Amino acid sequence: MAAPRTLRLHEADNIVITIESLSRGKVIDGGVTVAAAVPRGHKVAVQPIRTGEPIRKFGQIIGFASSDIQPGDWVHEHNVAIHDFERDYAFASEAKADGGLLPGESPATFEGFRRADGRVGTRNYIGILSSVNCSATVVDFIADEIMRSGILADYPNVDGVVPFTHGTGCGMGSKGEEYDLLARTQWGYASHPNFSAILLIGLGCEVFQIPRLKKTYGIAEGEHFQSLTIQEVGGTRKSVMMGVEKIREMLPFANRSVRETVPASELMLALQCGGSDGYSGLTANPALGAAVDILVRHGGTAILSETPEIYGAEHLLTRRAESPEVGQKIVDLIDWWRDYAAKTGGELNNNPSPGNKAGGLTTILEKSLGAVAKGGSSTLRGVYRYAERIDRKGFVYMDTPGYDPVAATGQVAGGANVLCFTTGRGSAYGCKPTPSLKLATNSDLFTRMEEDMDINCGDIIDGVSIEEKGREIFQSILETASGKRSKSELLGYGRNEFVPWQLGATM
Repeated sequence: MAAPRTLRLHEADNIVITIESLSRGKVIDGGVTVAAAVPRGHKVAVQPIRTGEPIRKFGQIIGFASSDIQPGDWVHEHNVAIHDFERDYAFASEAKADGGLLPGESPATFEGFRRADGRVGTRNYIGILSSVNCSATVVDFIADEIMRSGILADYPNVDGVVPFTHGTGCGMGSKGEEYDLLARTQWGYASHPNFSAILLIGLGCEVFQIPRLKKTYGIAEGEHFQSLTIQEVGGTRKSVMMGVEKIREMLPFANRSVRETVPASELMLALQCGGSDGYSGLTANPALGAAVDILVRHGGTAILSETPEIYGAEHLLTRRAESPEVGQKIVDLIDWWRDYAAKTGGELNNNPSPGNKAGGLTTILEKSLGAVAKGGSSTLRGVYRYAERIDRKGFVYMDTPGYDPVAATGQVAGGANVLCFTTGRGSAYGCKPTPSLKLATNSDLFTRMEEDMDINCGDIIDGVSIEEKGREIFQSILETASGKRSKSELLGYGRNEFVPWQLGATM
């Protein structure tokens, strides 16, 4: 009888990953006898590890033994601790020129919407934004009225009219990073290439004033942008009526947009992972990284984010930075997050979540090593603030929280026109105006939640190569960017996933 399947990821590792659940007494490759039941996706020691010694996965430190660990022992929270240790950032030591197309490789293209500013959209929506939570209900009423009217059937080039509401905009400071962050997010959506037109609605007395936003970003009202405030118009009913009329006036303009063939260099891919498990760093994340390297080779852009979830693996990014200055920005972000977490009585190792741990991830160091794999191997070209406009091609980084809706909102505001989301536990997520592809890390998840999952990466465990799966993902990105609906779009996700990062006190 064949030994149960396990996976050793690096010759320096002192643990292996279980591919299937193991019962006590099972003998795994190498002749190690399992001491107690171990769930699939978890870790088993294959060498003695004394108290205080490092535990290694991917050839990297993921924690330290909190008690003596014997070969065959389950390695998880009960015998693993975490503390800080020295890392060699080796700034820019692994930077390289991003390779061009391979011999015989044709430039990839997709069918997108070329906008007046030169950027390219993958969808053609009209968006309705609330400046403040106080105008959120009116925003929803307008969108609902448009959908009930059936008028969109007369405008086949318009993908929909979508409301975007949020929970802030007042009870906040009128200056400083908290205000600037919301302004960047709102402007990032208002000017996003996946919108042909935007209607921005305020109450009138809020801290986040529409006239101030227009002045800051030089916004002139016209066919592509309109605004109104409830207090000036005369209340809820009149505002809904006026909003519906403005959308009706925008629809002919939006419908003039048509898809045209454009190079893949116009793609800006947001990278997300949520509901991670022990397979995330083995299958979906490195496969997405392989797709990123293909995209960069074709001149496109990919955005890695979620700073609390690169903690412990930041040295892998600093080495790939194009310069010491770019690498230092990553270290500075980690320092800021340490301080930020401490001020709220937390610590960065509050992550992983209970679901992550049930799936086999023990420490943030382990989770981060898998998360960074989404970024492939291309050189890090830039580091951006939350919701800041991305203005460089290639692989870049944006500072965001680890919470997926907040992180993705920042990436979309930065210009991402397509998104890939890896998940091992089964995150239910979609994103408008940017289509989101869901990548399952294991075949069991893909089978159970096939209506939500776009790509199964679990077959990597059965022999499909990372490179082959990366090519499959890249092809799916091109098809989705050209108009093919993702599973989350078919289910109707994306209306409630606009969640700007709320930083600072609510007053």
